Amino acid sequence: MNMAKQENKDEQIGFHKGALTTLAKERQELARLLGVVEQLMQMHIKALKDLGVDLEAEAKKAAQKKPLEDELK
Repeated sequence: MNMAKQENKDEQIGFHKGALTTLAKERQELARLLGVVEQLMQMHIKALKDLGVDLEAEAKKAAQKKPLEDELK
C-alpha cells in the first residue's frame, strides 16, 4: 500500500472513530434525557393518583372508544 492510500485509510479510520465517539456521547445524553422525562411523568402520575384520578380506568375507557374513522364507515 502506498503512502497516499495509507493516509487516506488513516483519515477514514479517524473520521469513523470520531463519529462513534460523538454518537456514543449523544446516546448517553439521550438516555439521561429519557430518565428525566420518566421522572417527571412519574411525578405527575403520583400527583393525579393523590388527587383521586384513576389513570388505569381512564386508559381502559379510552381504549374502548372506536376511532373516528371506524364510526364514519
